[in-house]
Amino acid sequence: MSATLPINLDNCAREPIHIPGLIQSHGAMLAVGTDHRVVHASANLRALLGASAPALGDAFTAAHFEGDAAVHDALNELLDGTDPADGVPASSEVHLNGQVFDLVVHHSGGLAVAEFEQRPTGADVKTDFALKAHRAMERLKRQKSIASLMDFAVGAVRQLTGFDRVMAYRFRHDDSGDVVAEDCAKTLEPFLGRRYPASDIPAQARRLYVVNTLRLIADVHAAPVPVEQAADVQRPLDMSHSVLRSVSPIHIEYLQNMGVGASMSISIVVNGQLWGMLACHHTGPLQVPYSVRMACDVLAQILAAHVQSLAAGEQARRSADAAELRTRLIEAALHADDTASALVDKAKDLIVAFQAQAAIIAEESKLHVEGDVPHDFAVQLIAWLDAAQAPAGHLLSTASLKQLAPALAGGPGVWCGVLALSFDPAAHGWLVLLRKEQIETIHWGGHPEKTYKVGPLGPRLTPRGSFDVWRETVRDTSVPWDAHDLEFGRRLLDELLRARSARLAEIARGRTELMAMLGHDLRDPLQSIAMAARLLGKEAERDGVVASTGSRMGQRIQASSTRMARMIGQVLDMSRLQTGGGVEIQRSEVDLRALLDDLLDEIRLAHPGVNVVRDAPDGLMAQVDGDRMAQVFTNLVSNARHHGAPGASIRVQLAARDGQALFEVSNVSPPIPADVEPQLFNAFKRRDHANLRNRSGLGLGLYIAHAIVEAHGGTIVYRYAEPCVVFSVRVPLAPAAPDLPSFSA
Repeated sequence: MSATLPINLDNCAREPIHIPGLIQSHGAMLAVGTDHRVVHASANLRALLGASAPALGDAFTAAHFEGDAAVHDALNELLDGTDPADGVPASSEVHLNGQVFDLVVHHSGGLAVAEFEQRPTGADVKTDFALKAHRAMERLKRQKSIASLMDFAVGAVRQLTGFDRVMAYRFRHDDSGDVVAEDCAKTLEPFLGRRYPASDIPAQARRLYVVNTLRLIADVHAAPVPVEQAADVQRPLDMSHSVLRSVSPIHIEYLQNMGVGASMSISIVVNGQLWGMLACHHTGPLQVPYSVRMACDVLAQILAAHVQSLAAGEQARRSADAAELRTRLIEAALHADDTASALVDKAKDLIVAFQAQAAIIAEESKLHVEGDVPHDFAVQLIAWLDAAQAPAGHLLSTASLKQLAPALAGGPGVWCGVLALSFDPAAHGWLVLLRKEQIETIHWGGHPEKTYKVGPLGPRLTPRGSFDVWRETVRDTSVPWDAHDLEFGRRLLDELLRARSARLAEIARGRTELMAMLGHDLRDPLQSIAMAARLLGKEAERDGVVASTGSRMGQRIQASSTRMARMIGQVLDMSRLQTGGGVEIQRSEVDLRALLDDLLDEIRLAHPGVNVVRDAPDGLMAQVDGDRMAQVFTNLVSNARHHGAPGASIRVQLAARDGQALFEVSNVSPPIPADVEPQLFNAFKRRDHANLRNRSGLGLGLYIAHAIVEAHGGTIVYRYAEPCVVFSVRVPLAPAAPDLPSFSA
């Protein structure tokens, strides 16, 4: 029998509590099969109901139970029913053996189960009970919030039942429970605000709380009564729907440790799930009449219906608020210079909408932290997210950052829950919502220093010990992001991406118009200026005044117009690259040594104070685009001239290595900052590290050089060889032969 199983904290989750083989001592039970034979009976059946009660194995006859019509009608109706439904109870009042009983009958696995609950002496229901119950139900319907529902319900149940304490539990995502409302005697320690782990109510107990929504333990200290079964019966009696079913010895020990003499629990079932519970405690034995318990059960059903309605309304309001915030945010993002600015303005609203405690917003070099998150941790978190190279539109959620990212161990502190939205990977664009560890958001109610009685299974079965177990199970874990949070996050992310696309499209249109202007409206005037400058210089020479002011002005104008033309060319190249046009190259046989010497001669003439040291072979032929390679050489040498130490030489090397042309430019300079290095070959780089000697540059030289080298199938890299910054270019001397498909004969 299950009653003899050794039950402890290690196996309580597997305890078969629906077949305990025991009932509480304030009643008796029997079960009758379809052949009208008694197959289960409590050991106290005849002692409590009298000699007319049937014995185990007897056929149930009209003479049994003193011939009481109420008993026979109730059992016969169950036995003769064509469509029995397990658990649906019927009750009546019966008088047997000189006592009053509440008879409760129901089906269980094809058997008719009759429970005779002894009504305590002097416990007649008061005449005004129905009026009290009706008034409580009407007032319950008028509550406007879940909190007020719980507060009213505990008071109403305590008034109806007389328990010393009535608590309202609300279960959470992980099946742990909070005491959210309480009505108790002033002499008792308050439990309001406490939280308990899911293990306090194992899965099998939760199932029973759903199928049988009210359970009374009239006397915690009373010895249970065995339920015997006929010799030919193989299965124990399923007592899932029984009102007299005895409870787990572990739960009994827990109540005894707390000094509870009687308890009652009433389930709050919402959408078929155990949403919460009304838990009642009494310091001594207390048997609540069946009719009062049923009134409390109806009260709980009304409570559950209103909880469901209020929860649905709250969800609808939250969705509406989220939609309104999303609309305002996207409107701001469309008009802002960047997405981050719009998000920063709405950061506090986003924290409220996501029920978070902090937010991090990052884009390019911007980093904004809303909340008490350490800045260093925010930097580390964004770097970790960037390292994952998530695509645009990626959403990451976790309730335990330390488990997901051990590399950040020690950094998060209390920050465990992360919901990260990637709205622009190229610009390191992230919106990150953060939640704290659960133990940071709950406070111990009552008096944690109170000493409780400890039973054989130890301090775990006390309120404080139970709370300690819950606290240990949620270390480094936040409240997880629910379906609403994730849906809101996905919709917001979609809108941010659309806003970004719209802004990029607008920028692209503006760029196209600018390119047209640069390509047409500016190039022609520049050519005219350059031609006029050359004529001015020649005219001065013809007049024999070589060093005249006119000649110097002509040279200055020509140099300036040449630089402007080069800048326009760079912008046009950049535009083609960013719109997917790529770099067009036309290969021909080119002597790279001769090409380099011509370019260096031009640089020495234009900048006579610059010392360029060249190391190159006599000739180096390659199949390349000569004009494009000239751009690469010019950009790298010009870059070295602008950023090199004043007076220091620039070293240029050209060589053939392993079928490739190697071109290196070195200049004396401090190393490039680590946070700038990843952006070296981007079109637009951060300007806070710009060289003051290169104010006229657009920062496109390395970007275009990188594109040209890649188009040739080569590579361009940066390294630091103290005391020099070195850029190395490798391009194949000849293009690789295309892979041709092979055909078998």
